[in-house]
Amino acid sequence: MKICFWGSIAGALTGKTDGGSELQMALLAKALARGGHEVICIDPQAENDFVTAEGIKILMVKGWNNGIRNIRLFTHRMPGLYKMLKKQKADIYYCRMRDFTHILAYWASRKAKSKFILAMASDLDAMGFKMRFKYYYLPNRGGLWWLFSGFLIELVHPWLLRKADSVFVQHEGQKQILVNKGIKSVSVPNLIDLTQLPDLRTEHHNDFVYVGWLDKRKGITEFFEIIEKSPSVTFKIIGPPRDKTGYLYYEKLKSFQNVQLLGEQTHSETLLHIASSKALISTSPMEGFPNIFIEAWACGIPVISLYFDPGGVIRNEGLGEVADGNIDKLLASLDSVTPCKEFSAKAMAYLEHHHALNEYRVTAISELFNNIYNDTLD
Repeated sequence: MKICFWGSIAGALTGKTDGGSELQMALLAKALARGGHEVICIDPQAENDFVTAEGIKILMVKGWNNGIRNIRLFTHRMPGLYKMLKKQKADIYYCRMRDFTHILAYWASRKAKSKFILAMASDLDAMGFKMRFKYYYLPNRGGLWWLFSGFLIELVHPWLLRKADSVFVQHEGQKQILVNKGIKSVSVPNLIDLTQLPDLRTEHHNDFVYVGWLDKRKGITEFFEIIEKSPSVTFKIIGPPRDKTGYLYYEKLKSFQNVQLLGEQTHSETLLHIASSKALISTSPMEGFPNIFIEAWACGIPVISLYFDPGGVIRNEGLGEVADGNIDKLLASLDSVTPCKEFSAKAMAYLEHHHALNEYRVTAISELFNNIYNDTLD
C-alpha cells in the first residue's frame, strides 16, 4: 500500500526534530515502512529529494519559495503542493495538526479515490472555537498573516474532521470530545523508539526539570510562582522564551540562585538532564499527549502536572501527580515525589505496552491502515 504524508518531517526522519507532531509523524512513517508499505513524505522545507535508511521517500515541493512574498501561497505554493499530492496517487493520505493546506491532501485523496486520515496533535484540535480562542489565539496574538491563516484554519479544520475517512486521536479524552460531536475516531497513541535512547543510567536526582517553550500559553506565569514559593528547591529549565511574558520572566529568573537556565539543548542532552532529575514539571493548561511526558517516563522519572493529564494516564497508571490547577497542591508534590527503581520499572512497562515502537506495534499500525483502506475498520 502507498501512503503519503504531508508536513515538515524530513528533519525528524534524519535526527533534527522541529517539534512533537513532526516527530510523531516521522515515527509513524517509520512504523509503516517497517510494515512493508511504500511511504512518501512531501516536505516543503526539504531542499532536495532523497530516500531515508528505512526506505521512506522525501519529496520537495518544486518552486515552493518562488514568486512574490505574501501572494506566492496562492500563486506557487498551494498549486505546486496540490500537483505533487495528486501525482502520488496514494492509497492513503495522512495529515496531522490544524493546517488549512490539509484540504489539498483531502482533495487529492478524492481525486485518487483513496482514503484521507486526519490526526489530532492537541486536545484543542478536537474542541470548539471558544476553547481554542481562550487557550491558543488569545495567548498567541500575532499579525495580519496570523489572523488570516487562523481564519482559514477555522474554516477548514472542523470541516475536515467530519469529512475524513478516519480521525486519529492520542488518548481516550480526545476520543470522548469527538464522540460528543458525533465524530468517530481511532486511538493511536504517540510513539517512542526506545532502542534509540542514549544510556540514561544515573544516580543523581537533585533537581526538578522543565522542558519546553517559556511563554504564556505553556504556563510560564504559574511556573514562575512555583519557583518563587520554593526557594529551597532547585530547578533546571531547558528551552528558550517565546513571547513577551516569557522574556520578562526569563530575565527575572537569571537572578534566582535555585534555577539553572540551560537554554536549548540537543535531544540527547535533554534526555540526560531529565534522567538526572527528580521529576518533570508541566504547567501547560492544554496539550495533546506531550512527547516530553513519554520521554520522562522512559528516563525513569515521574511527571508533576499543574493542569494536564492526557486521558487520565498519570493518575490511572501512577506515573506522577496532577495538581488540578492548584499550585499549593503541586508544591506539596515536590516533597513527596522521588524516582526509584520500582517507578522506573512501572513506567517502562507502561511504555512497552502503549507507546514503544516495537514489532507488535508495527503490526498493529499496519493492520489499522489496511482496515481503513479496505473499509473494514469497526
